[in-house]
Amino acid sequence: MKISNIFSTLKQKKVTQPQKKIISFDGGGVRAIAGIVFLKKLEEESGKKVADIFDMFIGTSAGALNAACFACDGLQANEVKKYWSEEYLKKIMQTSFFWDQASLIQARPRYENTGRLDVLKELFNNKIISNTKKPLITLCYDIEKREHVIHSSFKTPKISIVDAVCASSAAPMYFPTYQISNGSWMIDGGVVTNNPSLIGFVESKKFFNTENIKVLSIGAALNKNKIKGPSSAKWGGVGWLRNDIIGMVLDSEIHNDIAQNIIGKNYLRINSPLGNINRMLDDASEENLEKIHLLGLNWWDTFGEETIKFINE
Repeated sequence: MKISNIFSTLKQKKVTQPQKKIISFDGGGVRAIAGIVFLKKLEEESGKKVADIFDMFIGTSAGALNAACFACDGLQANEVKKYWSEEYLKKIMQTSFFWDQASLIQARPRYENTGRLDVLKELFNNKIISNTKKPLITLCYDIEKREHVIHSSFKTPKISIVDAVCASSAAPMYFPTYQISNGSWMIDGGVVTNNPSLIGFVESKKFFNTENIKVLSIGAALNKNKIKGPSSAKWGGVGWLRNDIIGMVLDSEIHNDIAQNIIGKNYLRINSPLGNINRMLDDASEENLEKIHLLGLNWWDTFGEETIKFINE
């Protein structure tokens, strides 16, 4: 075969690589509801289920729950949103007996694991992560080994979905450190990266054996309220906790910038500043939940047309 024909064949193979679409969910507590509202509009406008549009699902923390709901049973967005209702949030956020609301320094995690375990067992029963209809990836952090851990349908097929989601969402100060079935102690994957898009991108390339990957990245809003520099110079631990040091640690925009540079036009990020939404991850008041719902609708107004084009190209 002539050299020119060989190059022509290679070029054709590269062009015809199958395209795979993955969706990535940030952590963000109750603010993760905004992404579900956005995806509900996507389903309505596209006539397609999120579970059918995407080939792989990845999430960190609250995003791990959203990713698992779509990947496991192919739930529609309005069905996923049910598990973020006030009724279920009350079950998930069962206040610890030892938690003192008046104390500046928490001696114990704010919530127990019992309620969220009950909800997750209702959702996923005893299914293991390899039972999902679409590949699923979650991220957590092993505190004893001091290293990140990726759970997935193909790397850790025998871990339960309940363990994978609980480990990924064991947010320090909010929930206790979570011990998975192999004995390891895990905390929230957001301490590694709250935006797991790049992890999903790398893992999906290997799993699908293609470079032709599109990533839709769903954020959970950013706290951009100004902090007064001179005041911050006087803060100790309590001062920083009061002024959202956790939010600063979870700020995922550097990962967003890197993803945009690496993935380019095949990466689309859905996110915005918090606006008047409470920065706390667990404000499940009716007023705050309504604001989060409206944020999701605003995202659709801003990104909806672009997203439809993105998934259809």
